[in-house]
Amino acid sequence: MSGSVSPLAPKSFADMPPLRGVRMATAAAGIKYKNRNDVLLMVFDEPAAVAGVFTRSRCPSAPVDFCRQNLRGGVARAVVVNSGNANAFTGKKGKAATELTAQSAAQAVGCSTGEVFLASTGVIGEPLDAAKFAGVLGDMTVQATDDFWFEAAKAIMTTDTYPKVSTRSTDIGGVRVTINGIAKGAGMIAPDMATMLSFVVTDADIAPEALQVLLSEGTGPTFNSITVDSDTSTSDTLMLFATGAAARDGQKKVSDAADPALQGFRDALNDLLRDLALQVVRDGEGARKMVAVTVAGAESDQAAKRIALSIANSPLVKTAVAGEDANWGRVVMAVGKSGEMADRDRLAIWFGDVRVAVEGERDPSYSEAAATAVMKEQDIAIRVEIGLGSGKATVYTCDLTKEYVEINGDYRS
Repeated sequence: MSGSVSPLAPKSFADMPPLRGVRMATAAAGIKYKNRNDVLLMVFDEPAAVAGVFTRSRCPSAPVDFCRQNLRGGVARAVVVNSGNANAFTGKKGKAATELTAQSAAQAVGCSTGEVFLASTGVIGEPLDAAKFAGVLGDMTVQATDDFWFEAAKAIMTTDTYPKVSTRSTDIGGVRVTINGIAKGAGMIAPDMATMLSFVVTDADIAPEALQVLLSEGTGPTFNSITVDSDTSTSDTLMLFATGAAARDGQKKVSDAADPALQGFRDALNDLLRDLALQVVRDGEGARKMVAVTVAGAESDQAAKRIALSIANSPLVKTAVAGEDANWGRVVMAVGKSGEMADRDRLAIWFGDVRVAVEGERDPSYSEAAATAVMKEQDIAIRVEIGLGSGKATVYTCDLTKEYVEINGDYRS
C-alpha cells in the first residue's frame, strides 16, 4: 500500500449497509505484511448462489483453478482472500496450499471444501504458507459480523492507496434488495475476463445460472473496459454471491436471467460494477489523471473497443497525458497500429470538447492553448471518430508517471 492516497481517490466513501446472509472478518496472518490485516473471510450461514468470471491469462493462479472447479457446484458457504502473495506459478505447492486453505475454511465454517472459494493477490512465484490460515480462520468465523465491508476492502489491498467499496439498492417484484461490492487493484490491470479482485454480494434470491449470465454480461462495459498498464493479472477474480435472504420478504426466486423482474437489478448491478471498475482505474499506480477514451464510427463495437484499447494502452499516449501535452499525433499512431480498419482521411479527434484533427489533418481552427487547457484537467476525455460504421466503445485508463516505474521497480523488496 502506497504512503499517499491517489489524488483521483473518491472524496468520500459509500456508507456500506449490512447485508443479510453474509458475515465478514479480517485478521493478520503475516503472509507478507507486518502488523496489518491480510486475510479476509466471508461466511454465508445459509448456502449462497455463486457466479464468477476469471482471468483469461494462460498462466492462472492456483486459487483461480480452484474457484473454476467449485463454481460448477453453484453454492458458496465461505470465501478466503489473502493479500501479499498471489499463489501463482507455484506448481504443486500452490495446489496443495489451496487444498489446505479450503480444508481449514471448511472445518471452521462447517461445510464442504466444494463450497469454499479462494482468491490471492500479491507477488507471483512465491510459495504460500497456507498453514498460517489454519491458525486464524476458526476465530474469524466466530468474530465475523455483517457490518464490516470497509474493513474487508482494506484487508485485500496491495499497492492500492484506498479501499474500494460500492453499494446499490433496487427492487425485484416489489421487494427491496441490496447489492454490496468491494474491489482491489491498482497495477497489472487489463482485465480480460485486473491484479484485480472483486467480491459482490446481494440478498436477492437468484439462481446460480441466472446470476452467471448477469455477471458475465455486466463485465463487458465495466471491468473489461479498464486498463492501467495493459498487463492482465494471473489472479483476476470477480465473484457475485446471492444469499437469498430477500425470499423472507416475499421475493420470488428468479431462475432465468431474461426474466423482466430482473431489469432493475441488472441496471443496479451494472452501475455498481462500473463504479468499482472506475475506482480501480482512479487508483492506478502513480496515476494523476483519469482518461476516458471513446471511439465511434468503427466497423463494429468490437473493432471500436480494440482501437480504444490501442489508444488507452499506448505508453506514448499515457506519458503525453502525464506531461499535459496535447500531442494528438500519438492518438493517430495508436489508431493506425490497432489492426482494425481505419481511414486516415476520415479520422477526427477531440480532446475534451476541442476538435484537434479532422479529415486526416490538423483542425483548421486548432488552438494549442485550448487543447492544453483540457490536458491540465484531472479527468480527460479523448474521442475519436473513425468514419466507417456505427461501432462504438469506451475504455477507461490513467496516465503513466514516474511513480508507476518506482512502484513496480521495487515491488518485491
